[in-house]
Amino acid sequence: MIKHHPNAAMLKDFVDGTLADSVSLIVSSHVELCEHCQQQVNQLTAEAANNVFDAEESGQRVLSEDQSFSNEEIDLDIEKFLSENSDFDFEAIAQITSDPSQSVEVTPELQKVTIADTTFTIPRALSSVTRKDWMNLGKISRARLDFDDEAHHTSLLHIDKDGKVPCHTHKGFEITLLLEGSFEDEMGVYNKGDFIWLDGNHTHQPATKEGCVCLTVSSDALYFTKGVSQLFNPLGRYIY
Repeated sequence: MIKHHPNAAMLKDFVDGTLADSVSLIVSSHVELCEHCQQQVNQLTAEAANNVFDAEESGQRVLSEDQSFSNEEIDLDIEKFLSENSDFDFEAIAQITSDPSQSVEVTPELQKVTIADTTFTIPRALSSVTRKDWMNLGKISRARLDFDDEAHHTSLLHIDKDGKVPCHTHKGFEITLLLEGSFEDEMGVYNKGDFIWLDGNHTHQPATKEGCVCLTVSSDALYFTKGVSQLFNPLGRYIY
């Protein structure tokens, strides 16, 4: 069961199209997995459409008489269009638009990827995004997605069975969407579909017993807080 979701403000920004591309990508991937957020997005989309309709209707009401068009002017415009587009196949267009069976809805096919002994499904939102080669460091593997926008990095992260990420905090923010498996940290247990936003106010050490695959978006480097892993902090901006 999915317990962690984007907040209401983020879902509204997603519908309005004002999120950074990488953040919109990970929100879209979560919505694909989460019926609760699908309902929220559908409702927000309907509200946005109604607002546009109301605005257009209000604008039409305030048109002054000198801005309106007479029937004669409309007829002349139609005649001009027909004369300039004599080879336009109106009959074919009419048949397609009047017959719902002629409409074509393209849905990207689901793609499955295997890393180590874990197979997972790529969200449809990622189907056209180029994935770079996996880089391995012990039980942790990362494949950068060719989808960086400004300072945001987007990656797939795999942690093998009984693996963990050293204790760290974040210089910027990091969004994690769990695509397969589960992991836990000091704040709780996370399962497939969970959407987790962390920043410099959080310090944690993710660990997984069964292994997991995550989609991540980060705006800055991790900052390791314990043990020999702190030696990597000077290189943090190169490896996040």
